[in-house]
Amino acid sequence: MVPETNVFDLNQLRRSCSSCALGELCLPAGIGHDDLDRLDTTVRDKRMLDRGGVLYRDGDPFAALYVVRSGSLKTFVQDEAGDVQVLGFHLPGEIIGFDALALNRHVSQAEALERSSICELPYARLQQVISEVPALHRQLMRVISREVIEEHRHLVMMGRQQAQEQLAIFLKSLADRYQRLQRDGIALSLPMSRYDIANYLGLVVETVSRLFSRLEEMGVLEVNRKAVRILRPDLLADLCRNNTAATKRHDTG
Repeated sequence: MVPETNVFDLNQLRRSCSSCALGELCLPAGIGHDDLDRLDTTVRDKRMLDRGGVLYRDGDPFAALYVVRSGSLKTFVQDEAGDVQVLGFHLPGEIIGFDALALNRHVSQAEALERSSICELPYARLQQVISEVPALHRQLMRVISREVIEEHRHLVMMGRQQAQEQLAIFLKSLADRYQRLQRDGIALSLPMSRYDIANYLGLVVETVSRLFSRLEEMGVLEVNRKAVRILRPDLLADLCRNNTAATKRHDTG
């Protein structure tokens, strides 16, 4: 039994964080009160990370999955020469740590982009509860599947020839994730740096800065430092599908 101070109150989760992926994982339709009591013993209380704080490192043994409660994190790999490749950005309500499932150790590093709070799901206990609550297993598979889809999207972005299309797909994907988490998908707050975005997309930071300015000139975005408002979601979607056609619409508009 987890000590009372380390148990997260799922009733409080219901009241205060309906958009959290922990709610999607732990509170699917049909789970009764007794099952919620089982889940109540699974979730450790939140931990705080300051900006730059490390949640786990490459090579750390696999012990838990983590839910971003507030703030945001990035995951990345670093080679022996110190070169970094950003793998993803993780928003409130999203679950991370799946990279360790195959080898029972983490193969990437997770670092806070800003002051963040994290809820811990010890995996051994989670497996036990999953065996007792089949609905929870189905939900976990859905979340893992979503992570695979995000990785596919990243590969698609990296393979695009047009840098403007890459950035458009990134912003559209971010807006879609905001909406899925019941947040404003028009007014985006970008906790990651322009360097991190460039690294994630396989571009240079000067190109990313220039593209933000161009999209602002086209009337697609309004940019104020890390705050980005999507003024023309239709045109942003066009840029994701067909860079040439969207540019022509702007030029003839």
